[in-house]
Amino acid sequence: MRQLKHHERKLLKKVDFINWSLDNNEHVLKIMKRYALPKREHYYAYLKLTDDIRNLATKIKALDQKDKFRTTCVIRLTQKLYDMGLIPTNRDFAEVDEVNVSSICRRRLPVIMHKLKMAQSVANASQFVEQAHIRVGTELVTDSAYIVTRKQEDLITWSDSSKIKKHVLKYNGQYDDYDFLC
Repeated sequence: MRQLKHHERKLLKKVDFINWSLDNNEHVLKIMKRYALPKREHYYAYLKLTDDIRNLATKIKALDQKDKFRTTCVIRLTQKLYDMGLIPTNRDFAEVDEVNVSSICRRRLPVIMHKLKMAQSVANASQFVEQAHIRVGTELVTDSAYIVTRKQEDLITWSDSSKIKKHVLKYNGQYDDYDFLC
């Protein structure tokens, strides 16, 4: 092995290979794999969002209990998080502290599609979304990071021009050629 140059030795003095501080890489990879997140940046964006939610909840808790502004903020925040599907009920303000990256990832469109049995896996659902096979209400969605609210959950369907919709209708015996002529 060759001798290290001066600047290389200086750089190696700053790095401790024995006590190398690992980031939470295993947990991040586990979440990314479970919810089919394509980029690590998505995980960290959701992490920042959950930190912002917790910081807001902490600031609201610091207000006086009898303050009307505090009660309206508590009601509005819990209702907003409930409508988004991040907390199970809008009755308890303590549930706001339990919002994490997984609760946001569970509201992504591919995960909801897998839950509704529209795809065999979350990765397959992501492919369907990116290939424009999915519609939420009247809007065609091609972004797999789309967050589905509780109200929108019932509006997820196959797009009209989707080949998959055609195959599902054929399988169920409900296929009509007239619907696909347009």
